[in-house]
Amino acid sequence: MMNTVYFYTLGCKVNTCESEEIAENLKTLGYETVAAPPAGVAVVNSCTVTGESGRKTRQTLRRARRENPGAVVILTGCHTQAFPDAAEALPEADIVVGNRANALIPEYLAEFLSTSRRIVRTAEHEKGEKFSAPQVSGTAHHTRAFFKIQDGCDRFCSYCIIPYAKGRSRSRTLDDIRETVARFAANGYKEVVLVGIDLSDYGKDLDGARLSDAVNAAASVDGIARVRLGSLEPHNFTAEEIARLASCEKLCPQFHLSLQSGSDEVLKRMNRRYTAQEYAAIVGALRASFKDCMITTDIICGFPGETEEEFLETVEFAKKIRFEKVHIFPYSLREGTRAAKMPDQITKTVKDGRCARLAEVCGAIRKELLAAQIGKEYDVLFETPSGGKMHGYTPNYMPVSVVSDEDLRGTIRRVRILSADENGCEGELCRKTEAIACKF
Repeated sequence: MMNTVYFYTLGCKVNTCESEEIAENLKTLGYETVAAPPAGVAVVNSCTVTGESGRKTRQTLRRARRENPGAVVILTGCHTQAFPDAAEALPEADIVVGNRANALIPEYLAEFLSTSRRIVRTAEHEKGEKFSAPQVSGTAHHTRAFFKIQDGCDRFCSYCIIPYAKGRSRSRTLDDIRETVARFAANGYKEVVLVGIDLSDYGKDLDGARLSDAVNAAASVDGIARVRLGSLEPHNFTAEEIARLASCEKLCPQFHLSLQSGSDEVLKRMNRRYTAQEYAAIVGALRASFKDCMITTDIICGFPGETEEEFLETVEFAKKIRFEKVHIFPYSLREGTRAAKMPDQITKTVKDGRCARLAEVCGAIRKELLAAQIGKEYDVLFETPSGGKMHGYTPNYMPVSVVSDEDLRGTIRRVRILSADENGCEGELCRKTEAIACKF
């Protein structure tokens, strides 16, 4: 058990990638990642995107200490970086590391094992720092390889602490993308998901490179059948850039384009720097350029000062756009942001009520969109077995299940959609189809 490590990863897909990077680094000390505790080392990779993050971090640290008796407990991530004093005060952590110093975790672990002295390293991010991440070969528990190609954010939305936790925007080089994706392909992955803190900003620090260049670099690797984009912000989507993206046949026609509000006045208070009309124009261009294109998004309900009329603007906008899926969040006050000091904070009761009302509208739209897929055929990348069925996703990220005695994990098979509800689609394997297999 001594040379094992278990990860408690909170937050987004970028944190998941960073946990994989830490795991890769710890291999240099002979540590093997395990799927369940107990382990000799427990790493808590924290999130700080909401006001609840501090509580969840404390809760997870206590759990890590309880489930891994005698282990070295390491605390890292965005909460540690953004609130170093609060992180240092948490007694359960033996090593407290800001995410800027993740690459040095093996060094700090060796030092702690040698001296038994608590280590705290939370240096601030600096303007002009370069993208830095270890080489990785895959993702431990997925048939898709999640790959961080961008870090940091320059946007400074009024509700968000992430620019302080992650630093300024910076990008992985195109050569590095090609080299890493080639390792994914060699390890049997057929789909790579490019993720970042502000993925739409990719390349601004690389002499004119753009997100489409990163997509084409990943797609150029033999053996990769699909390239998918993680969460995106609605900027830099010019007509030229959308055309360049659409020219890549391997790019999946699904875009998670963060909206946050359909009200222009709320967007201004959020410092989102676009209007609802501009957002709608981008969606229209994407749908015109990609067959069977699906748009998913995030929406915050109850932002400070949001009136009933402004909320209803968001509801009507969601009806207009017809999102395939919407992640709905009540506004969460985050200390250190401008929004935390804004007047007219909305009560929890009102926020929860608005979330429920919007969810009902968006749920009905999702059900209609999925039902419209009945009779169509898609290539499905299968991921998990359950209850005599195999479950996977189409290129446009519709969840699909088929009855199968065969283990189809890591294969891409042609499926005809037979039925659908709000949870996804049921289908059948098309007879004349060849499996595109992954090696796992």
